Amino acid sequence: MLKQLFVAGLISTALALTACETVPTQIQQEKSLALMQNKIWILTHIGAVEYKTDPSAHNVPSIQFDAATLRFTGADGCNRLLGSYTVKGYQLDLGQIASTKMMCENTTELAEKYNHALSQVAGYQSYNRTLKLLDRNGNVVLRYALK
Repeated sequence: MLKQLFVAGLISTALALTACETVPTQIQQEKSLALMQNKIWILTHIGAVEYKTDPSAHNVPSIQFDAATLRFTGADGCNRLLGSYTVKGYQLDLGQIASTKMMCENTTELAEKYNHALSQVAGYQSYNRTLKLLDRNGNVVLRYALK
């Protein structure tokens, strides 16, 4: 009887500790969301490919999430972007994206890759000076650094 009680207690403790480590707290989510919003994020990677852009260039690939209006703005390297977004926990849903339609010679490929990656976004992770936008499988599709 004592052995069964000991095993049951051990299993309960293990489950409680596992739950504490795997379920993010509401406070962690709020801090992560606060870090993501109201800041300008500059693109550093699309998938695993690193992109370096001149900070003085026109329409540097970037994104900014406005907490008050739940709208995002940014650029894809050529055109300006804007749209709405919703957040639930660490899920991020970007609404329909509107953009300008400027003619750009040297940034078309980057803009296409960037917009395709944005269409895959389903979640986010933010910490320190990094923002990662994730697809529905948790893969990083876009990575940014704080401006």
